[in-house]
Amino acid sequence: MKKRALVSVSDKTGIVELAKKLVEIGVEIISTGGTKKLLQENEVPVIGISDITGFPEILDGRVKTLHPNVHGGLLGRRDLPSHLEQMEKNQIEPIDFVIVNLYPFKETISKADVTLEDAIENIDIGGPSMLRSAAKNHKDVIVLVDSTDYEPVLNELQEKGSVSYETRIALAAKVFRHTSAYDALIAEYLTKQTGQEFPEKITMTYEKIQDLRYGENPHQNAAFYREALPDAGNISTARQLHGKELSYNNINDAHAALSILAEYSEPAVVAVKHTNPCGVGIAGSIYGAYQKAYEADPVSIFGGIVALNREVDEETANAMKDVFLEIIVAPKFSDKALSILTAKKNLRLLEIDIEASNDLRNPYTTLKVGGGLLVQKQDLKTIEATELKVVTKRQPTEEEIRQLLFAWKVVKHVKSNAIVLAKDNQTIGVGAGQMNRVGSAKIAIEQAGVNAKGSVLASDAFFPMADTVEAAAKAGITAIIQPGGSIRDEDSIKEADKHGITMVFTGVRHFKH
Repeated sequence: MKKRALVSVSDKTGIVELAKKLVEIGVEIISTGGTKKLLQENEVPVIGISDITGFPEILDGRVKTLHPNVHGGLLGRRDLPSHLEQMEKNQIEPIDFVIVNLYPFKETISKADVTLEDAIENIDIGGPSMLRSAAKNHKDVIVLVDSTDYEPVLNELQEKGSVSYETRIALAAKVFRHTSAYDALIAEYLTKQTGQEFPEKITMTYEKIQDLRYGENPHQNAAFYREALPDAGNISTARQLHGKELSYNNINDAHAALSILAEYSEPAVVAVKHTNPCGVGIAGSIYGAYQKAYEADPVSIFGGIVALNREVDEETANAMKDVFLEIIVAPKFSDKALSILTAKKNLRLLEIDIEASNDLRNPYTTLKVGGGLLVQKQDLKTIEATELKVVTKRQPTEEEIRQLLFAWKVVKHVKSNAIVLAKDNQTIGVGAGQMNRVGSAKIAIEQAGVNAKGSVLASDAFFPMADTVEAAAKAGITAIIQPGGSIRDEDSIKEADKHGITMVFTGVRHFKH
């Protein structure tokens, strides 16, 4: 019996060549709409879908393949006599190949001016139905949804005369991944139209960018996936200009650096190590900001990630070239800066739309846990000077308020328990991830050394007791910013008053686990 292929594609890459080769090996082509027209224009003999169904395409093409003659031909099992008898009785001929890809829903909703009506009209119904039918019956039907599979399948047919079961089931699995991702994108888009924050079911879809050499450690396999419709200005849409392939830890650290950088509109530089900031600086120029970030911790920046929110110029590039850095992230690199930095063979240079990252940060974060997924709104809360509540006898100076707010923007990105010391628009001590708050304070103070005198301290959560204030006083810290809210707040306030420290409450906690 002559074999048949049903061909209907929106992405017509390689389809004419595939159809011609199928015809050469004795396969009849059934097709619809624009695909049929394209094949006919290229002198490929085609049977129209209406000739198979005995029914015209109706409702502006919404109904053309939803018919027993199509799905019976796809789902009928060739190894079951009862199926074959029913197909013969109902004059249904088997379909042996399905080459289908779907209406461009993703491309449609990516347009800035897309309307809901346009989006809905680009929801494919018949395509996923045919793909799913063919994939279910993959033992008898070869199903192709990806043009990159055309050549390998043709080669297998030409060399062996058939397609192996291993190939068939792999193609079927790809189909179900494809259709599930397609449906997930539709569900996400329509859910956004309703304004629901946490629907009863959530399905996410991601596309693989690359396999990684390994994960956090060499014995862990890893890959990097991107959202189907990623916002601009994030690590998944970065343009790599130079250097080695990004690693798992590179990507994670660069993401952390960008998250911190998004807090600042003035020239700012963030240095990150193991997702924690080791140095943050702001200044009137990007060179000045880099100097502050570097000097904040010239030891920890070694092997770190540096992110800048202004173009890297020649002066800044010269300052960075003698420091061992894994990655430099910036919105742009001047030609001279590129010439200087690309001389370092392994240094990765990433160009990212930093301005977009300030405006389009994903409103939700997710965390995979055993058997489940935690989803929460992103911590995008900011505090203005007018919102600060002074709880001590001494009022903060204007300069102290500026430094407190600078430190507060940093501390929300440090692993809890978190303490940040700052002075002159520069972090001078960072204490991260300790099991008690005074432990983090001692680390930050020790790192700052003599620079702690006259600095300010930010804490991501309240003080459960007065010991952190006591440590701050001994180090010469003059001002503290913290959420407040402890049942022992009064103890900390009294300790601050005792040493002439000014302390302000924000009423906002910034735990980062």
